[in-house]
Amino acid sequence: MTTWRSSQTTRETFSSSTLNPMKLESAELRVLELPLKFRFETSFGAQTKKEFVLLTLHGDGLEGYSECVTDALPLYREETNRTAWIMLEELFLPLVLGREFANPEALNKVLEPYKGNTMAKATLEMAFWDLWARSLGLPLWKLLGGVKSEIPVGVSLGIQPTVKQTLETVQKHFEQGYKRIKLKIKPGWDYQVLEGVRAEFPDLTLTADANASYTLADLPTLQRIDGVKLDYLEQPLAFDDLVDHARLQKMMHTPICLDESIMSAQDARKALELGAARLINIKVGRLGGHLEARRTHDVAQAFSAPLWCGGMLESGIGRAHNIHLSSLAGFSKPGDTSSSSRYFEQDIVNESLEAVNGMMPVPQGAGIGMSLNREFLERVTVKKVVLGRFNS
Repeated sequence: MTTWRSSQTTRETFSSSTLNPMKLESAELRVLELPLKFRFETSFGAQTKKEFVLLTLHGDGLEGYSECVTDALPLYREETNRTAWIMLEELFLPLVLGREFANPEALNKVLEPYKGNTMAKATLEMAFWDLWARSLGLPLWKLLGGVKSEIPVGVSLGIQPTVKQTLETVQKHFEQGYKRIKLKIKPGWDYQVLEGVRAEFPDLTLTADANASYTLADLPTLQRIDGVKLDYLEQPLAFDDLVDHARLQKMMHTPICLDESIMSAQDARKALELGAARLINIKVGRLGGHLEARRTHDVAQAFSAPLWCGGMLESGIGRAHNIHLSSLAGFSKPGDTSSSSRYFEQDIVNESLEAVNGMMPVPQGAGIGMSLNREFLERVTVKKVVLGRFNS
């Protein structure tokens, strides 16, 4: 309840139309490719690089940054890098460039009539939040209603070739102080590895993420997993199915956490009312931006449901947005906002985003507190377009 009041006060203080409106003058879209330091495997397949869309918004001599959480293929949800690029370049950015907006709520009203495409919408909305916060000289967490200067973080570990290698990887990250270890699982790679880790680390805060790879026909396996004493089991069933998740939750002691199924605050409300989940993974890029993420946070608090912030292998731009959001009081579980250096030899930002003993400092500069490493950015850019006043 305290956080809701904080967020509400922030809305009332900074949403006033009496503030100087921000004019969006131009935008730069890029597709970047960052090589990962390791092969990251989930039930969707394996990744060795992160390909993503980066947006820079220009206004009043300032820049605001965001990255899109889509992937090259529609394996997580329906959107892809290509569809997000098209929606941003051909629809969303032309709608807002050259116009003035008093706050993110005003910009969001322009996007509301268009169905779906929440990841593309989030890319624009989040970049505007960064730009707007910079214009006010305030860190993003303060505008969102955050209350923490550092946040507990966990780590998400992909599927390893063997149980032995899984145990070695868990040991390494346990020694680094991460507050929670999450293991990716899939049919055929589940109980044996989870039971092996639990036997070796009886007091570890352990979770598992199935990425929607099971059905109710797998109930015997899921009930075996129920005995491993997970903190929660993330998204075991289909991405669009709340009903079967509610049925499954009644048959398991382990709390179910929903990720892919929650695309709005209303989805969160329905899931919690149905008993399809006992906690929620918030990904700001999945939900359409910070406004809807904050609404979802408030819904979860109304149900006394724990929250945590998920990740999509973001660079320092997306990671910083996630960290700022995680400063809200309702984020009581460690999130997927581990050190950037885990994933990339070099990041596209100049600032460091590194956890110490499982705690990640919240950046304190204006906006998200990040600046781009321009020289490296050019090296990893595979596509670029500039829209607005700088067009030829």
